[in-house]
Amino acid sequence: MTRETTQRARSLRTIVAPLIAMTLVMAACGSDDAAEPAAEAPAAEPAAEPTGEPLKVMTVTTLNAAGPTYQNIANTAIAYQDYINARGGIAGRQLEVTVCDEQFDPAIATTCAREAVEEDMVSIVGSFTYFAESIVPVIAESSITWFGACCPITPSELSSPYSFNIGNQPMYAVGMVERAVSDGCKSINAIIIDGAQVFIPPMENAIKALGMSFGNVIILPPTAQDYSSEVAQATTNADCVVAVISETPFITWNTAWAQSGTDAQQYGPQGNLNSVSAAGAEEATDGNIIAGMYPDISTEPFAEYRVALDESGLDTTALDYNSLGGLGTWAAFVGFTQIAETINGEITAESFYQAADTTSNLDLNGMVPVLDFTQDWTDGLEGYNRLFNRSVVFSELDNGKVVPLTSEFKDVSNLATGTAD
Repeated sequence: MTRETTQRARSLRTIVAPLIAMTLVMAACGSDDAAEPAAEAPAAEPAAEPTGEPLKVMTVTTLNAAGPTYQNIANTAIAYQDYINARGGIAGRQLEVTVCDEQFDPAIATTCAREAVEEDMVSIVGSFTYFAESIVPVIAESSITWFGACCPITPSELSSPYSFNIGNQPMYAVGMVERAVSDGCKSINAIIIDGAQVFIPPMENAIKALGMSFGNVIILPPTAQDYSSEVAQATTNADCVVAVISETPFITWNTAWAQSGTDAQQYGPQGNLNSVSAAGAEEATDGNIIAGMYPDISTEPFAEYRVALDESGLDTTALDYNSLGGLGTWAAFVGFTQIAETINGEITAESFYQAADTTSNLDLNGMVPVLDFTQDWTDGLEGYNRLFNRSVVFSELDNGKVVPLTSEFKDVSNLATGTAD
């Protein structure tokens, strides 16, 4: 296993690794009022130097693997560490982030969990891995929380009392369906990357509740070199296509989309249908709608994130930080900080768990809706009771660039379960 300590993790800033955005991501839709770009965050007041023992947390993701990797998650975690420490730390203590690379291996993911226990980590914050099932049950035995995940996809993430998700998978797909119908689409096909079939039931619940049905649901092979035949299927007898596709396959998909000459409207996930996947197909994807769970990085809620990225010296053109991995990790650390600073006495795994478990009004200043961690979603999708955020917002592609489209969060809980609002 590659364990990046705080010092070694700083070297991640100079690594330019391809980001394949998450296959399973969430989206957010909102009002019809376009979000205004925000001014930069004001300069911070001088802060006292952090004192005492460091506050140790871990971020787990995939960095070295043949499959999807998430360098932007690791970079954001270290950028937050440096940013908050330069401003006095958390409750006067220095934040120390360990990035654990699980190398797309469940056995190594378990080793990350054991390391968190052995090192007395307060929490595992802002992580994404396909193997959280190898982590959450292990850390829960020591009261270590799985905090702030953008994209929970395993049973433990979605049901364990030690899991506090800030993201809202699979709600973005429900948001895409709602937006397509509200935009006036009359015939809608769905494209689902193989492995993301879990998205289909809530999408079908939503479209049925809205009085329609999919003309076709197509499962997309994730590693094909050409998607011309699938694009032809998707656009046949359809004026709109909702697509759950990760970033790298979306590049191949959009190439075929452009070559097809279709005038169908496309809806896709935040961080995946983006400027990277639209490159070379700017005209064909112009006006495509992006569903996400976080507002655009250019908006006011992420002003400090932009400052932190600038201070860190990261090349923000090399990786997509306006994505679930980037935005979600930043939001997770902000939420962790807010809760940790409410604790009277020592900040430990146990005290942080107790504080998170009694937090009923986590306000991240518009990064997500205000969250209540005391109320499980008991009347929602079965097995998704730890999904606290179920709202969506939208952006769109404008000549290959992502621009914010809506600013108000829309709750799609009812649509996900098949009930019209």
